[in-house]
Amino acid sequence: MSGPLEGRVALVTGASRGIGLAAAAALRDRGAQVVITSRSEERAKEAAEGLGDGVTGFGAHATDEVAARACVEHVVAAYGRLDILVNNAGTNPAHGPVIDQDHGRFAKTMDVNLWAPILWTSLAVKAWMGEHGGAVVNTASIGGYSVARDVGIYHVSKAALIHLTKQLALELGPTVRVNAIAPGVVRTRLAEALWQENETRIAAATPLGRIGEPEDLGEAVAFLAGDGARWITGEILVVDGGQLLGDGAL
Repeated sequence: MSGPLEGRVALVTGASRGIGLAAAAALRDRGAQVVITSRSEERAKEAAEGLGDGVTGFGAHATDEVAARACVEHVVAAYGRLDILVNNAGTNPAHGPVIDQDHGRFAKTMDVNLWAPILWTSLAVKAWMGEHGGAVVNTASIGGYSVARDVGIYHVSKAALIHLTKQLALELGPTVRVNAIAPGVVRTRLAEALWQENETRIAAATPLGRIGEPEDLGEAVAFLAGDGARWITGEILVVDGGQLLGDGAL
């Protein structure tokens, strides 16, 4: 499929559903060859088949260093390059007050949401991007800019990812651009607890009148990965329908 990303190769982690899958579709629609990952190789391949030509699946848990290295090596060996990395894999097992969390839930959240982007970016840069150039897009959250009850550890991890995005942009420029999207409440399984029983209320308090759809974020990822963002690095693109603005109620 021809398009502005024709000839480029993209790797999207955590992409068997939700924002990652939508990002893969948007990149594919612009002509990129896309490899998507999931903890389950079966789910990764099923998702890739659902998107059709130009997309393949690879089983790799985001924090599994051996699997991550194997995946990056596979991409470069199979396609000869790796131009775009989307660090989308995320988790939120630490629900409830911060002081009630145990180390296991804290560590899992930080490993997936913060360490994995470091790991995959390092592998991509050393395997291809450091010499040839590329674009990295991280999936952060508007939670990284705010506080809320019961999701404190998750918000801390995303605040750290926002800072990490800027740090990597400084360290990897000018060869590699690093940016992030910060979704608001989006219709995904990860965010289901936020919107499933509250969609009408959240939509009414959102200036653009609805919660987000994965495709809204996929388009933002494709923009940051493409040449239209060629002089943008270290930035966080908030895609939230105006949710951070509030509903204006006194």
